[in-house]
Amino acid sequence: MIGLILAILIFNGIAWKVNKKLSRNQMVHIWFFTIAFQQTHDFIVEFKLGGYWYFNPGVDWAGLLAHTILIAPVNILFLNFFPFRNNFNKNFLYLSAWLAFIIIYEIIAALPEPYGYFHYGWWKLQYSMVEDVILLLILLGFYKYIVSLEKPIGGIQ
Repeated sequence: MIGLILAILIFNGIAWKVNKKLSRNQMVHIWFFTIAFQQTHDFIVEFKLGGYWYFNPGVDWAGLLAHTILIAPVNILFLNFFPFRNNFNKNFLYLSAWLAFIIIYEIIAALPEPYGYFHYGWWKLQYSMVEDVILLLILLGFYKYIVSLEKPIGGIQ
């Protein structure tokens, strides 16, 4: 539990302090998208299939923290610093650096308690390596969609 609380405080503190690019509206959209997307994914992989779990298998009050306030600030940080106007190579390097960070964090989260809180069932770290790329690309697509919705159409907003 110590690891989860520390991670929540650090990620949320950094996300809210350093954000310069995303509007509050965009941050709220990203936050709720993250919760909805993670809940949908975890409903299948965590609860139905037992691939992994937070703290204990099944629905857990402590796991609710990981499902609601842990991942969203990380997504906000990822988007805040993403080099949208740079070439493919810089975008690829940025994405690779974040994937390395996420994988290292997952390894730390899987440490024994009190610092770790993430447990593997049949899920393997290699699955996360592939899936995280897909999830970050979906997040980028959703962010671009939000930005397109905020642009005024024909001078009317």
